Formats: sequence, structure tokens, C-alpha cells
Amino acid sequence: MTAKRVVVIGAGIVGVSSALWLQRAGHEVVLVDRLGIGEATSQGNAGVVACCAIVPVTEPALLRKLPGYLFGSDGPLFVRWSYLPRLLPFLAPMLCQATPARAARAARGLVPLLADADEQHEALAAGSGAERWLKRSDYLFAYADREAFEADAFAWDQRREHGFRWEEIEGPAVRELEPALSPELTFLARVGNHATVTDPGRYVKALGDHFISQGGAARTLDVTGLRSERGRIVAVETDEGEIACDVAVIAAGAWSARLTARLGFRLPLESERGYHIEFGDSNVAPKSPIAIVSGKFVATGMEGRLRCAGLVEFAGLDAPQSDAPLAFLEREAHRAFPGLKYGGLYHWMGHRPLSIDSLPFIGEVPRVAGAYCAFGHQHIGLTAGPKTGRLIAELVSGRTPNLDLAPYRVGRFSRRDWMSGSATERR
Repeated sequence: MTAKRVVVIGAGIVGVSSALWLQRAGHEVVLVDRLGIGEATSQGNAGVVACCAIVPVTEPALLRKLPGYLFGSDGPLFVRWSYLPRLLPFLAPMLCQATPARAARAARGLVPLLADADEQHEALAAGSGAERWLKRSDYLFAYADREAFEADAFAWDQRREHGFRWEEIEGPAVRELEPALSPELTFLARVGNHATVTDPGRYVKALGDHFISQGGAARTLDVTGLRSERGRIVAVETDEGEIACDVAVIAAGAWSARLTARLGFRLPLESERGYHIEFGDSNVAPKSPIAIVSGKFVATGMEGRLRCAGLVEFAGLDAPQSDAPLAFLEREAHRAFPGLKYGGLYHWMGHRPLSIDSLPFIGEVPRVAGAYCAFGHQHIGLTAGPKTGRLIAELVSGRTPNLDLAPYRVGRFSRRDWMSGSATERR
């Protein structure tokens, strides 16, 4: 293998994972981010290494629930109506993916990225100092009752089909396991063999510090473009000039499609904005992360605080945070934990990168040698980051990964195809 000079654009969990695995493979790596390591979306997630999160955003129930979400006043999906005209060309083909067959196909694509994510995180963090924020845990799903659980049959059928097993807990045993949960929540599904990151921002920063300590370079710059010559990447353009390179890895999350567009390659990507509320000095500290399924958020006990993270808002990359999702999340958190008390309250909003089929883009940009994509992970960025970084390092090093990368092909959509809702290889 010939060592290459690689610039990784984006210093969230996917970018830092890519930088570390590339460095371990013997390449010279520069990590570039406009805010710095771990300062954007990667610090705001629920902290769950969610191995069983194989159900795509476009699950079949979405079509049935969507009208209530959009026009009701008490749902976990929010749309800024002024943004709707720009959203529709993306939303229409995305909704076409919400059939049982297409959702099952997406789940099959997610399994190889997620099923061993706990082990992938342990391998990535080994010897870095970041291990202190990574711990083994269960993952709990809380429902009002068994009927509500059974109404979620598609999700659990997919998990069963792909080898996940769980324990079903009902009645008084729910409160014995998690005493702070509301009496309204009478059913839990407990999935073992997961992990929790107890401070996602500090975890990613620790990984980045380890990368730097091993000889990597990190620069806080705004990437403005990529320059290619004769169909090959030669430099990354920034607000402070060019950085020459043999390879550029685009791992800038929801902002990534702006960079591929500058290479003449448009990709369907949308910001699926997520929110969290942290309750500082909280009296509620779940033993394991708990997905409150009806509210579409996850409650995770972190160091000295309770974080409730989730929801979906479509409003683009540039609009400020909205009040309505935060009000919903705070109300639902108190509903799930009626005895919740705390000393401080913190709000956050970030941008998840969503593709129309809920699968990320991993691989080389067609017709531009040396430009690699590593983005589009929707809710699973933290979970899939280490595996994605390992795959990128293998591809850049000229090795063939031991899993089928076809579901994540960068060229799987043409504009005509994704406008009609079908995915094909771009010719």
C-alpha cells in the first residue's frame, strides 16, 4: 500500500473515526472542521450505541401517522411551513420508500453497519483515553402497554429477523426496573448487548486528541470547495487557502451535499433537525437509555444530568431553532418521568443528515477519483461512525471490505430516479 495524504472534512464522530482508522492504516491525515472537533451534531445525540436501530426513518407506519404529525398539535414531527416548497422534492420520493418491501431492504442495509457497533466503538477507543465515556448497557423501549408494543410490529419483526432478541417486561416489574418511569408506561422491551456514551461531545474530543497525539493534524477552517484535475482530487479549498491532498473524505454531515455539488455531483440529502433538553442535577438517572416510543425521544442518564434527545423537524440548515419542539420535548419528558426535578435546563438543536432511503453514502464519488463520501447516517451517526471510518480506511488503502457496500453506493440515485422514488445506479 502507498501512503496517501488525506484530508478529512468534518470532525464529528464519522470524521474522527475515519481520521483515526486512516492514521492507523499508515496515511498522513489532516482533519478539518469549521467549528473544531466534536463541536457540532456529534455532541448532541442521545449517547446510545444503538445496535438494534435498524428500522429506517421511512418505516411503513410513517404514511399512516404523517397527517396527524403534520396537522396535529401534539406530535414529534415538525415542519417549518415556509420551508415546505424546498422540502417537497425531497419529501415526496422519501415517502415512496415507506413500503414494507423497501423499508425491509433498508433494514438489511443498516444491519452490517450497526449489529457489532458496540465492538466497533471499543476497538476505535482502545488506548485513546475515550474509553472512560463508553460503557456496556441495555437499551429499553417504553410503551403505554402491550397493545402499543404490538402496533410497532414491523420494527420488532425486523429486529427478530436479523438476530436481535429482547426481554418483555410488564406491569409492576417496569417500575421495579426503572422506578422513575410514569405509571402510564406499563410495557418495556429490553434489548441487551448495547452501549452508552455518557458524554458524546467529550468522547469525540478525546478521540480527536488521541488522533493528534499520534501525529495527526487538526485545523479549524471553513471548507469552501474541492479542486480536481483530470478527474482526480488534488486539493481541498478553505477560507485560508488550499490544502493539497491525494484523497478528500467528505464527512460533514448534513452540510456534505453542498461539497459534492461543487464537484458536479448532486446528492439527495436533507437536514433532519433534532433537539435535546438536558436536566442538570437531575433526580432521574435511568440505568440504561430508554426510548419513549410515543414521544420519539430517548432519555439517557449522563454525567450529572438527564438528556432527552430526539424529535424531527424539517426547516433546513439555516433557520434558527424553534420553540415548539423544545416545548414538546420538555412536556413529554415530564410526562414520562412525573417526579422529575432538576437544577438547570439546557436546550440544543442539531442537524442529522438524512437520505431518502435512510441509508448513508459511503464510497468514492463517481468520476472523481480520490473523493470519498462518509455521510447520510440520519439517527445512527454515533452508532455507525466507527464502522464507517474503518470502511473508508479500507477503501482508501485499496483493500476490499468484507461486507457488501452496494446499499451505500454514492451513485445509487440520479435526479430523475430519486424524484420518482426509485434507487438505481447513476450512469
